[in-house]
Amino acid sequence: METALIVLAAGQGTRMNSDLPKVLHPIAGAPLLVHALDAGAVLDPTRTVVVAGHGADAVTRAAQDHDAEITVVRQDEQLGTAHAVAQARDALAGFTGDAIVLYGDTPFISADTLTALAEARRSHDVVVLGFQAADPGRYGRLVTAGDTLERIVEFKDATEDERAITLCNSGVVAADCATLFSLIDAVGNDNASGEYYLTDIVGLARDRGLTAGFVTCPEAETLGINTRAELAAAEAAFQARARAEALENGVTLAAPDTVHFAHDTVVGRDTVIEPNVVFGPGVTVESGAHIRAFSHLEGCHVSRGAIVGPYARLRPGVELAEDVRIGNFVEIKNATLDAGAKVNHLSYIGDATVGEAANIGAGTVTCNYDGVFKHRTEIGARAFIGSDTMLVAPVKIGAEAMTASGSVITMDVPDGALAVGRARQEVKPGLARRLFDKLRAQKAKQQQKAAE
Repeated sequence: METALIVLAAGQGTRMNSDLPKVLHPIAGAPLLVHALDAGAVLDPTRTVVVAGHGADAVTRAAQDHDAEITVVRQDEQLGTAHAVAQARDALAGFTGDAIVLYGDTPFISADTLTALAEARRSHDVVVLGFQAADPGRYGRLVTAGDTLERIVEFKDATEDERAITLCNSGVVAADCATLFSLIDAVGNDNASGEYYLTDIVGLARDRGLTAGFVTCPEAETLGINTRAELAAAEAAFQARARAEALENGVTLAAPDTVHFAHDTVVGRDTVIEPNVVFGPGVTVESGAHIRAFSHLEGCHVSRGAIVGPYARLRPGVELAEDVRIGNFVEIKNATLDAGAKVNHLSYIGDATVGEAANIGAGTVTCNYDGVFKHRTEIGARAFIGSDTMLVAPVKIGAEAMTASGSVITMDVPDGALAVGRARQEVKPGLARRLFDKLRAQKAKQQQKAAE
């Protein structure tokens, strides 16, 4: 059976106190919306429709940057969840599979839960995801009889007995696509909020002789993000889970609470990660690497046996081969370093290719930007770049070539050659002593004048 996802992402999220649409606030480097889409991906959906409203242009960009095949429709008036789902009707015209409704601000529903929801659809016409709430508060309640869901009642419309129920509604629904929209057509807004509730489809389905069921999940999976505090709590929950998974998978975390993972970080076993390391999006670290303290990695690939840091920064486009050494206060951007290359301290390597076993001395800079264009630097295998060398791109340093310390290199250097690009040193006997004597006398005169 084919599946379509309908992801509701139209809300403004006024309690966020933000100009940014609520679903675009990030957890672990990715918008809430992306987490919701990733969660739904376990169902291998044939179609995905995102319902946008507030900040629709930005939501559309984020959704289609994530997957260009996603269809985005607009809900210009927010008249309730059933009204929101109805906006996906035209985008799913002719679709004959199941439709599952997810929420762009609910990022943590697990693969097991969604799989169970899809399985339950084989036994019921409509299936709702519920959870046992520690504090049911103002959640809608699931009114059940055995394994049958009789109806969902919103808190505002519930009786005292119904409010005592602890089985609550997550809002996630699965149904045959045609059935879903047929039921939505019958939803009215005669309720305390004057809205069209998606939850009403359960009672409507029962009135038509259709069956309704439910599955449950841990309350933590249904966490919806409505405030900055909830966003921070969600970030903490994500990080705690990511750290636990890393440890379980054989990664050494010297101080787990200080390591920050992105939503898509991949780290191989037997990698060691020291304290205060931050992973931005798009990082893969192979088994047996070592990431030292206070390093920041984003959009890069680190191969087996490589050592990074401490205090290193790897920016997008970096590819480190096996046994590469990146040391303290080194920044690498859009560069490939072949096996065994070393950039041990105080250097910037950007838009460059560094050959096998090349050594980059302290204070080296690839001068890649002329104010308009970026240019590349190529450094050959086993080349030796002397400390404080400025490599003015575009420039090529040959295999086994060398640059003298303090050089500014503006022309290509052939294989095996030594390049010196600095002014000739001159020595002026006694000049330093005379200069210091003059300066000290000038300083004493200023101090005496100030004292007067």
